[in-house]
Amino acid sequence: MGGFLGSYLYQVDEKGRITLPAAFRKGREESAPFVLIQVHPDALTLYPEETWAEVETRLREHARRTPRARHFLLGVTANAVELTPDKQGRILIPERLRELAGIGAEAQLVGAIDKIEVWNPETFQAAVDGATGDYGDLFAGIFA
Repeated sequence: MGGFLGSYLYQVDEKGRITLPAAFRKGREESAPFVLIQVHPDALTLYPEETWAEVETRLREHARRTPRARHFLLGVTANAVELTPDKQGRILIPERLRELAGIGAEAQLVGAIDKIEVWNPETFQAAVDGATGDYGDLFAGIFA
């Protein structure tokens, strides 16, 4: 399997680092970079380089097709950072990004198939608990 699955709770150390779960590092080169960006207001998104390349292509295409979106795109990419895990598998989350997502002493890392989301654990639980709607038809089409 090549996707990111599962949810892991980690302490944020005094320098702002968290350890990527071994399951998220499995099969990846130790020095393979990630891009960390705030796509959604309640979490950070950590893209492996191969997935980020696809996003970057879509961003370029969107900027070309919709010039008025330039400032929005700049706002999104201005806080993006490229990260490479250290030898212990830790990544440094800049303070400004931790503040934007409300991440304090703990961070919940959630596998989102082709990327990883980094949440404040309480915000994550509230979002999951607050999800409403009937997804039976959607799930039936996906998990048939």
